[in-house]
Amino acid sequence: MAESPTIQMQPMLSFSNMVRIFGWSVLAILAVFLVNNFLNYGADYPGAAAALGEQATLSAMLQLAAYPLGVVVASAHVLRSAGTSLRSDGARISNINTFLIRAAFWTVLIVGVADLVVSFMRVEDLLQGVVGEQLTKDLGRSQFRGLYMHVPLIAFSIVLAAFTRTLGFHWLALLIVAAELGIVIMRFVFSYEQAFMSDLVRFWYGALFLFASAYTLLEEGHVRVDVFYASFTTKTKSVVNAVCTISMGLTFCWTILIVGMGQKTSIINSPVLNFETTQAGFGMYVKYMMAGFLGIFAISMMIQFVSYLMAAVADYRGEPGSRVIAEPTM
Repeated sequence: MAESPTIQMQPMLSFSNMVRIFGWSVLAILAVFLVNNFLNYGADYPGAAAALGEQATLSAMLQLAAYPLGVVVASAHVLRSAGTSLRSDGARISNINTFLIRAAFWTVLIVGVADLVVSFMRVEDLLQGVVGEQLTKDLGRSQFRGLYMHVPLIAFSIVLAAFTRTLGFHWLALLIVAAELGIVIMRFVFSYEQAFMSDLVRFWYGALFLFASAYTLLEEGHVRVDVFYASFTTKTKSVVNAVCTISMGLTFCWTILIVGMGQKTSIINSPVLNFETTQAGFGMYVKYMMAGFLGIFAISMMIQFVSYLMAAVADYRGEPGSRVIAEPTM
């Protein structure tokens, strides 16, 4: 009888597992923060901070307890899979981020086209003949259009992302060029220009810039202020990457989320909750989504930074399977 292969098991509380616990705990706290933010300002819950006051309620205490519970769940997940390598865990987290960005791409594509069509039909007085007078009036209100048109399209985009594989950056860049070219042709050839045309370009360009940042980090595409880094050894580079990921990358992302979503009137929460628009006329009703882009940027970058941290520690420990980033050729 052939001998069964030996499985190399690392200690449950090894250094690599401690790094994994830290990474998954960051993601768990992020998830609890986002859920609590929705409960606080979308469902009028008291918030975790209220549990520390004199009139603490049960819901507030549960919201506060969700943070340490998230860390416990993250730690249990790591200890249950103690033999998983840092590279495997980092790749899994990066794949989760890929799905998030893919869903965001489909969202801005589908919502952008749909809102453009509605805005065009409104300004040309064609909408009433298609959907009726009452629905035309409703689509002129940002709260109605956002809740009953955009939200279902966002849900459809998330489902579509599960069955596709493209990140869509190249296609989105091409669409931006096509939209800008369309503005030029319509303006100078047909003397036709409306607010929704430039709104679409800004909408897609903002998405391209913010959503592609996490992928750029994965591909080592961000510009470094490189004075000494290029001459470092692999282990030294790994230490620099890990330390800077924690002290700068994660801190930067949390700063965006706390400042942007810390209160109901914060720069991300306020536009999203009110379905804010750029104007009362016939432009696109997507300004609130562009404010949300900043939150997606911080969330996707934080997830990718956690993956980047695990990869850096794996490089320091000399684990096999390091990604080779192709250098650009002349």
